[in-house]
Amino acid sequence: MYVAVKGGERAIDNAHAWLAEERRGDASVAELSVPQIREQLKLAVNRVMAEGSLYDPDLAALAIKQSRGDLIEAIFLIRAYRTTLPRFGGSIPIETETMTCDRRVSATFKDAPGGQMLGPTFDYTHRLLDFKLAAEGADVPEAEQGTASTAQTPHIMSFLDREGLIQTETDNDTTPPDLTRTPLELPATRDLRLQALARGDEGFILGMAYSTQRGYARNHAFVAELRIGTVAVEMDIPELGFAIEIGEIDVTECETVNQFQGSKTQPPQFTRGYGLVFGMSERKAISMALVDRALRWKELGEDNLGAPAQDEEFVLYHADNIQATGFLEHIKLPHYVDFQSELELIRKLRREAQANTAAKDDSAGASPRGGETAGGSLSGKMKEEAAQ
Repeated sequence: MYVAVKGGERAIDNAHAWLAEERRGDASVAELSVPQIREQLKLAVNRVMAEGSLYDPDLAALAIKQSRGDLIEAIFLIRAYRTTLPRFGGSIPIETETMTCDRRVSATFKDAPGGQMLGPTFDYTHRLLDFKLAAEGADVPEAEQGTASTAQTPHIMSFLDREGLIQTETDNDTTPPDLTRTPLELPATRDLRLQALARGDEGFILGMAYSTQRGYARNHAFVAELRIGTVAVEMDIPELGFAIEIGEIDVTECETVNQFQGSKTQPPQFTRGYGLVFGMSERKAISMALVDRALRWKELGEDNLGAPAQDEEFVLYHADNIQATGFLEHIKLPHYVDFQSELELIRKLRREAQANTAAKDDSAGASPRGGETAGGSLSGKMKEEAAQ
């Protein structure tokens, strides 16, 4: 129960004003603009879009500015804004095979059909601070800028599928449930799990994925393919009778190949994990694919080894950073009445314990044996002082 605080509204107004002042920072320093955040902090913008379930780089950049760089707060702002938007319909599944790739790598096949593209990546950089970036206006040599590949890049998995070496995915024509509009229910279907993982906290999903690599689930994986690029979004128009392109989005897709010993009904073969997120977010996509595979133990007829990443309820209910933040941060709000009841209970228990101790001491002091009365009284006082 919360109680009103006299003068609380004025204090809150002052806190808001102070927050705005802190957000602006030193007025002698140029203010950071939304376009600057959108263009120069793209990875942060991409995370906010992915976990906020709304693809809009401008709004994500605005949320980052408003939240002073607190990405979870920015994600909260985006999700809250998303609830105010009308829903016109659903798009048809995107065709990632036709992606215009900025980056496409495979850890399983060196000569992948369509070629490999390193793209813009930190993978081969030295983790040393580049002080040239701190020299504003300094002439920094420009590297020759690469161009995205528009060549056909078939999925690596399709080549394993031709030989029957990869577990076949069953097509499901039913419209999947929308996690942004309906609460999560368990047990969850795979499409619902993937939605939860896609908008789950990157750090949490990363930790779960890392646990599978350290032996918690015994699920060794290879990255069959990681691709980043632009795909078209199409939507069926009933009046026209066909789908039209309504825009383009940047996505990261990861497919992993995992070992599988087979079962009574299936021969030994590989299985897959899958991850797809907005923007350039390969750490999240890979982590998502590893956790997705760990959660598939039941449908593949594997043993549950008790690993955290195999526990659907544990993973899905704790992956959402907005729910976690709300429940965690609410304890800093006023709980005066609750605490007073707890405080009174502790005081009552202490009084009862002290009374019982005193009664025992009085009983010991009444002993007929000589010399023990004074000793018992002194011991009772010492115990009482210790209890206090």
